[in-house]
Amino acid sequence: MNEGKIVVGIDVGTSKIATIIARIDESTVNVLGVSEVKSAGIKKGQIVDIEEAVSCINTSLEAAERMAGYSASRVIASIGGSHIESLNSKGVVAVSSPEGEMTENDLARVIDAAKAVSLPSSREIIHVLPRTYTVDGQEGIKDPIGMSGIRLEVDTHIISANSTAIRNLEKALTDVGVDIDGIVYNGYASSLSVLSDTEKELGVILVDIGAGTTDISIYTEGSVAYSSVLAIGARHITNDLAIGLRISIESAEKIKLFLSSPQKPSKITEESEEPKQKTADEIDLSSLHLPEEVSKVSRKTLIDGIIRPRLNEIFTFVGLEIKKSSFAGQTPSGLVITGGGGRTIGAVDSAKRTLSMPVRLGLPANIKGIIDEIGDPSFATVVGLCTYGATLEPSSGLPFGISVPQIPNLKVNKIFSKVIDLIKSFIP
Repeated sequence: MNEGKIVVGIDVGTSKIATIIARIDESTVNVLGVSEVKSAGIKKGQIVDIEEAVSCINTSLEAAERMAGYSASRVIASIGGSHIESLNSKGVVAVSSPEGEMTENDLARVIDAAKAVSLPSSREIIHVLPRTYTVDGQEGIKDPIGMSGIRLEVDTHIISANSTAIRNLEKALTDVGVDIDGIVYNGYASSLSVLSDTEKELGVILVDIGAGTTDISIYTEGSVAYSSVLAIGARHITNDLAIGLRISIESAEKIKLFLSSPQKPSKITEESEEPKQKTADEIDLSSLHLPEEVSKVSRKTLIDGIIRPRLNEIFTFVGLEIKKSSFAGQTPSGLVITGGGGRTIGAVDSAKRTLSMPVRLGLPANIKGIIDEIGDPSFATVVGLCTYGATLEPSSGLPFGISVPQIPNLKVNKIFSKVIDLIKSFIP
């Protein structure tokens, strides 16, 4: 990781645009500025109105910049939507100098070989993630640099997205006035901030329940093996509540958040201590001041009758996706739920019941600084974007788009970089 580097992550979601400006300190994300703005012009993870999306992204970025006292010029953005697809591919190359050691150049060539897959013209590769390397028949190698061998193979996981969705996101960010360092799949970004190394090594399934979509990432032996997106999310639960109670979407969202808030259990225990009456099952909603003047509703009707069936449906679809991936028996660490929808009351219990595996709620880890707002599953993706950004190599930063060619095994590159730093110091 690039210590002391400032990274800006923007999570472009269906319900909110979250922005974090962070400094990377010893593999920890030190949050300097954070903002959350209700999104518009985005449906099921895809931009449907550029102008509205640009306005929301701009508002969110400016708020984070004010808090951090930093002007962002480069960002890392998330991409989601049911157009995301994945496949696993192999690449094989002959090592350039068989008597010597393997270099970064050999790794780049073998990954390029794995990238040569047939995709429709409407799709673009956004990630090529190496899973394991094989050197002269020796399997399971994580990093072959420095090893000797003749034949180098790699197993990679390739994630692709719709070209139109990528272009629209790029255009929106360009209109905001920032350069893009990377576009990252939502589920992969969330996994970087939520999953532990042990879970990834043993095998684990990450389910990121957003408002419009549910992202799935399956890890086996420490690396991503399967990625997919379901076009169903927590917004469907809100819609069900609105229809069931005959109230507006805004009121239904308030009720859902009220039920899912951590303070709720204490209120229930207080009620249970009172003399048991017929109203023991009722939930008092008067504190929400809903325009429909709904003050009391049946807990059983809300949770067992409306919320639970939709959660069961979501996790049934997740179960079908796990079966389709063919990695079902390789995930002893179970399921980790994250995303804003992960906070929904009964989500963990529903997943345990439907999928019959260990389930936990995933919170962003390795963060410090302004963390009061972001220690929540809904910020898992944007924290993961900062973690991802910390691993990227800094751009050359030369004016007029000039870049220095990277020549392997040549130490002159270090001299070049020092000259570049000197030139940059004179540029205002």
